[in-house]
Parts: sequence; C-alpha cells; structure tokens
Amino acid sequence: MSLKAKLEAVIYAAEEPVTMAQLAMLFGNEALEWKAEQEAAQAAEAQENTEAAADPVNAAFDYVDTNNVSAEEPVIEPASEQPAAEAAQPDEEPAQESEAEPAETAEAEPAASSEEELRKAARQRDREVRAVLRQLMDEIVASYATDARGIEIREIAGGFRMATKPEFHDSVRAFIKSQKPPLKLSLPALETLAVIAYRQPVTAPEVNEIRGVDSSGVFGSLLARKLIATAGRKQVIGRPILYKTTKEFLMRFGLKDLAELPSMEEFEKMAASELDEIDPAAPTSEGAARAESPELDENASEEPGGEIPLAEAAEPAGESPEPEPESNPSEPAPPGAE
Repeated sequence: MSLKAKLEAVIYAAEEPVTMAQLAMLFGNEALEWKAEQEAAQAAEAQENTEAAADPVNAAFDYVDTNNVSAEEPVIEPASEQPAAEAAQPDEEPAQESEAEPAETAEAEPAASSEEELRKAARQRDREVRAVLRQLMDEIVASYATDARGIEIREIAGGFRMATKPEFHDSVRAFIKSQKPPLKLSLPALETLAVIAYRQPVTAPEVNEIRGVDSSGVFGSLLARKLIATAGRKQVIGRPILYKTTKEFLMRFGLKDLAELPSMEEFEKMAASELDEIDPAAPTSEGAARAESPELDENASEEPGGEIPLAEAAEPAGESPEPEPESNPSEPAPPGAE
C-alpha cells in the first residue's frame, strides 16, 4: 500500500481534522523511506540520461567507478591521530591525579554537546518528515480538486478533513433536511458568538454593551457546547474574564482560521442583496399608504380632543346646540350673569 493511500484512509476515518503532527508521528519512518526511494529513482534516471547522451568512446572508460573509488577512500589522518590521543591519556592520568575534577567537567561538555546534536538531529528529521508529508498532502488535495468527485480534502482548524464540494451542497442540504434536524443555536446565542468571534478576546460586559441586553445565560450555553473558552482576565478594575472562540468553533463553521471570517464589507453586500430580493415582493407606495391609514386614524382618535371634530361633523347643520356655561373659579363672573 502506498503512503498516499494510507494518508487518505486516515483522513477519511478521522472524525476531527488530522494535524500534520499526528501524520508525522504515524508515518515518519515511511515518509523518510519514500523520500529515499524518490531520490534513488531520480539519481538512477539522471545517470541513465547522462549515459545515453555521452559519446560511445568516452562511455568505454568507467569514469563513474573511478570517482566513486576516490570519493570512498578513507581519510588516514584523523584515524592516525585518534589512537595517539588515546594512548597519551593513560600516561597523563597518574601524573595529574589532582586534576580529576576538570577532567569530569571536560567529559560533561562532550555529553552536553552530544545531547544538543541529538536534539538538532531530531528537529532536522521532523522538518524532513513534515516536508515530505506536506508535499504528499498537496498532491492529494490537488488530485481531489481536479478529479470529478463529490468530496474534497480541506485544511480546517490546523488539520486536514474530508468535506463535500460547494457545488454539491444543494444535494447534501436536501438529504440533511430529510433526516432528523440537528440542534441549532438560538438567535441570541448566534449574536453573542458573532460578537466574541470578531472582538475576541472580549469580556461579558463588553458583549452586553454591544448587544444592549444581558448575555450571561448565553455564555453558559456557548461554554457548554465548547464553542467559546476563557482566555484569562483583563487587566482592569475588577479583572473580568476574557472569552475567545475555540477549535470546535472553527470545525462547526468550516473555517481554516479566524482570517476566513467574512468582513463587514461582505456583510453589507449580503444585506444589500437580501434587500434587493425583498423589495420586489414589498407592497407599492399606494398600497402601503392604504395599509397604514387605519393605523394613523386609530392613533389620531386616541389623542386628546381628537373626538371633538367627529362630534361636530355628526350634528345637523341647521341646529346648533346651546353652549354649556363654562365655570372657571379663577375668573370673576360677569355682572348680570345670575
């Protein structure tokens, strides 16, 4: 089984995105073997090309073998110096017994340097493994994108995961609607989550100020669903808790990172397009005026004194009711009023 097939199988079987660290842990040795095989195949192909392009007279002389022999000749000088150094050490030890402690420190320094070399070698090996796996994953992603398949491999939340292609979302949506509907977030929860996603890290009072309502109950629901998490405390009076989105948030919304969140300009375009779709179905200006006229009349009749013009209009024109005397204790009565 090829290494690409194994990578595809692991990504398909995983419920969460598979990170590069997990792939390196599983297929580190195989990745290095694959790299060695590729380099050997490239070297053999290059040698065949050079031999085919060479002159037959020059090809009779085996320059390659002579070069290999000269390159593989052992270096004699370091080998001759090393035994001499080792032979000199036993002679010096009896004469310098008082310098045992410096000798121990001298032995500790090579041990520390060897540990550093091991760490460097491990880091170098990890970089090589990740580079090989990245190359293979790029090839797999490209093959899924160009092939006429209904699924693709996306890089989501720092890992790789299989997902349906956007052009087939309608079919998937129709299938999901036929199934049992999943749990959904309420509108206050979505609003709170949006504020946290765009303003994180943010405190609960800041979210309440932006929304204009108390969101303490919504925070508990989002924390229970692991969509948000605490991010320390803000260095102000009271030290309120800061909140941020989690990896679960990226997974639920299919985002690679927070940079893929739509900007405010995109939101404005979406809102404008929705308004354009709603305008043709809206009533005309005359129909709107007729629909609003009863509300305006009703409001007008509720105002103080609004019933007086209606009472005057309802009386006959030939009869005029006698005005009732108005009594105002603040004004003196006119003479002869009694």
